Amino acid sequence: MDEPGSATRGRDPERTRQEILDAAEMLFADKGYESTSLQEIGGVAGFSRGTPGYFFGSKALLYEAVLERAFDEELAVVGRRLAEAVASGAGPEAELTAAIEGLFDFVDARPNFLRLVEREALGPVPDGRGGSRFTRAMQDGLAVTADLLARGPFRPVDPAHLLLDVLALCWFPAVHAETFVRALGLDPDAPSFKAARKRHVVEMMLRSTRV
Repeated sequence: MDEPGSATRGRDPERTRQEILDAAEMLFADKGYESTSLQEIGGVAGFSRGTPGYFFGSKALLYEAVLERAFDEELAVVGRRLAEAVASGAGPEAELTAAIEGLFDFVDARPNFLRLVEREALGPVPDGRGGSRFTRAMQDGLAVTADLLARGPFRPVDPAHLLLDVLALCWFPAVHAETFVRALGLDPDAPSFKAARKRHVVEMMLRSTRV
């Protein structure tokens, strides 16, 4: 039997942890939570079968860690773009634009996470694992949205509905690239499509919030 964590000797523990998270995110997205084992995750990551359990304790805790990392990275990407806009002094509309573009950047970079979220929507994993992290992510996003609107001048808009609008407009084409998007004769992989989609959503949101 493999000794837990034996394959990680001489390696950077943080790098090992990230590689396990990468493999888990891909497999949870491809096969779903129930059909994915810790042993399989370890194999795909290139480690001994006991390594994921050694680092994360259980599959449920590993699943939560996958969500934790993704949502933290999403908030960091949006936060960086927003901080750059604030530092430029370009004004509230530029800040809202930067936040939306940051979300687009994250969505474009994380197709596995998008598919994992779709699986969660079809049927949450047992014991509601992950549910609390979705709640915290939405609370974080709501706080950012409310702060942006408060920086104004914008017309009165419910920040929760605005956040839902932006999420839907950013995520839907990415999740349904092979169905609705291609059926419309559009190429979801083309840089020109992605740029046009980003401009379209930004313009829609700015029109809906202008006084």
